[in-house]
Amino acid sequence: MANNDLKNEQNRVDKVVAKLHKRIDKTEAEYQKAHNETKRVQQNYGNNTSVNYVEVDDRIETSADLQQQRGLVNKVVQSEAIIKNQLETYKKLADSPYFGRIDIKDDGDDDTESLYIGTASFVDDNENFLVYDWRAPISSIYYNGTLGKVSYQTPAGKQSTDLEKKRQFQISHGEINNMFDTNETVGDEMLQSVLGQQHDEVMQNIVSTIQKEQNDIIRDTYSDLLVVQGVAGSGKTSAILQRIAFLLYHSRSSLQADQIILFSPNRLFSHYISDVLPSLGERNMRQVTLQEFIDHRLEGVKVQSLFDQYETEQAYTDEERAIQSFKRSHQYMTSIENYINTVFNDDIAFQSILIDGKVFFDADVIKDIYASQPKQMKPADKFLKTKNRLIEILKKRIEVEVYKPWVDDAIDQLNSEQYHDFMEGHQLGSFQDEDDERYFIAKQIVTEHFRKVYDALYNGSFFDPYLQYQRFMQQVVLPKDVNVDAWNDDVDGFADSIELHQVRLDDAAPLLYMRDLMIGGGQNQTMQYLFVDEMQDYSIAQLIYIKHAFPQTKINLIGDSEQALFKAVEAPQELLNKLNEAFATKKSRLITLNRSYRSTYPITNFAKSLLPNGDEIEAFNRPGKSPEIFIRHNEQECIDALIDCAKQELKDEGTVAIVTKNLTEAKQLHQHTYNQLNPTLLADTDRSLPKGVVIMPIYLAKGLEFDSVIAWNVSKDNYPNDDYVGTLYTIATRAMHHLTLISNGTVSPIIANANLPINEVKIDRKIK
Repeated sequence: MANNDLKNEQNRVDKVVAKLHKRIDKTEAEYQKAHNETKRVQQNYGNNTSVNYVEVDDRIETSADLQQQRGLVNKVVQSEAIIKNQLETYKKLADSPYFGRIDIKDDGDDDTESLYIGTASFVDDNENFLVYDWRAPISSIYYNGTLGKVSYQTPAGKQSTDLEKKRQFQISHGEINNMFDTNETVGDEMLQSVLGQQHDEVMQNIVSTIQKEQNDIIRDTYSDLLVVQGVAGSGKTSAILQRIAFLLYHSRSSLQADQIILFSPNRLFSHYISDVLPSLGERNMRQVTLQEFIDHRLEGVKVQSLFDQYETEQAYTDEERAIQSFKRSHQYMTSIENYINTVFNDDIAFQSILIDGKVFFDADVIKDIYASQPKQMKPADKFLKTKNRLIEILKKRIEVEVYKPWVDDAIDQLNSEQYHDFMEGHQLGSFQDEDDERYFIAKQIVTEHFRKVYDALYNGSFFDPYLQYQRFMQQVVLPKDVNVDAWNDDVDGFADSIELHQVRLDDAAPLLYMRDLMIGGGQNQTMQYLFVDEMQDYSIAQLIYIKHAFPQTKINLIGDSEQALFKAVEAPQELLNKLNEAFATKKSRLITLNRSYRSTYPITNFAKSLLPNGDEIEAFNRPGKSPEIFIRHNEQECIDALIDCAKQELKDEGTVAIVTKNLTEAKQLHQHTYNQLNPTLLADTDRSLPKGVVIMPIYLAKGLEFDSVIAWNVSKDNYPNDDYVGTLYTIATRAMHHLTLISNGTVSPIIANANLPINEVKIDRKIK
């Protein structure tokens, strides 16, 4: 590229940066002013809250004033936050104002227009767009278009133009480090540079390198169900986060960040992606793991974690696997729906409500009220009517109880402060006479006395979902491959686990689904978008329940069928067909990403050679060292080799991850290497990734990437057959720059039979 072009582009960068610095100075002054105003209002609010709450009239007088003050505090805090976000955006742009340029000419125009694309828009004081936000409709040309006639979607419909030039930049500290023209969506030269960088503790936003197929994911506003099947390292998680940023930009008048929920595979992953949206100027969406979601909805019992289940099911018999498959199916959830709609009143698991050890509402009375509802009414509606009727009875009981002698005794024992508290804002002397005042206080006391009964009614505690689920299991029609005796043992096992306040994971979603259909509730109507990452680790039953919990959402499922650790591999189109049936979807779409960018070319080639259909994966041509396999003859030799490798890798890389098959191996390895490597043993409760050496079971590494990965004991004994292909493939694809494998004895047949030329992997075999 001509030096004159580079000089002209640098001059433009300098001018834009200069205007940004002026805007920064102005915004900093505005921010300081807003900050001072916030401090003043908060201080004033703090002073006003220091009042005498014992005096009833003081409390009333203060209440309205405090509400007004609180509203003012919220307003100034929000104003300060908006200005602060603007300031941070301008500072980021001042360092690197844009990464792309497109030259376009509309039909009928004589002049070509140059547009510059960056992470955020920047408009000067004369309303000139110096930088366009990457999410703007016109910016899609940069990602999708090749030179020539192109089209892009706008709110007014599809528009066409001629793309005459596409230029890419790498700018830092206001200086152009690299610049080149390309006819591709995003040139390989740009990708080579970005992907070769060292791994960070958190994911970075790389909107400058979005590929065309990723852009299709990001800008989809049509689909009710979007399934993204992407090979390891294909950028699917980045694309999904950028999709969230795009949706918040595209629908900013009707969509808030807290109306989007993302199911993450683990807490480490949640932390890892936590900086991406803020770096794009957006608030983070809500994040939750499957475990957190279920635990919140099944309070009072301990639900088996996905990771505990993974450790346990390694020893499952064929009969147990058949039961597990049934419980995870659409058929099982449909059976629950049919059961709820046909269950007899006498079979509903109502339970008595007690107070002070005595029955207040008998289960038979509750059952009679439920049975008196119209037969055609849905169970949830009957339950609501029953609840409301019980509350009416409770209110009448309170009216009667007010005049009981024990209430007079309770009033006489109140001190002055307690008396004022029961007045609930009423001024002394505001009643017609003493009897009215006494009645008011008495009603407060009785209502408080029966608070536990009301709470039990409100929370639906007169229904036992665990017993109801057990009854369902006892009568459900079993598929042919499920052994009846084994199923009966499983039902008994469920009952035993409930006695210990424990629930197996495969029972959790069906149990919750049955409870919600029976008593109503359990649905969040405000969420608009649902994202599930690592979808291959979710059963259809779990996905059905999650969709039930967020019924108004458009669903986005992201994963890689080859990385299935917790269930059998499923073809993407087969999964989409199942989901369309389960969700009754009208507008669904499957997008596949087959090009892997994370790892070097040799590592990706090794990983894909492990798969039966690995030829479908396209390795990005980033050079690097070949994977290396160390074959040793006993555990101590393997540990010695691992320690040597880890120390060597630490000289070049910031993070070395030792990945094991399970938690038991990880714990043992941590003990054996603690003195030499001082590694960090990661657990499912950890939320952040430290630098240095980390040891973790493979299921905690899902969705993460590391500079260097050492796969522990890839031997024939540890990975004996093709059941473990997904595990080894997932381990190998965590590595960005270096991959080492250590085998205690003969390597796994998965590796030995891999379709890989011998010169593409190094083997270090210690001779006996």
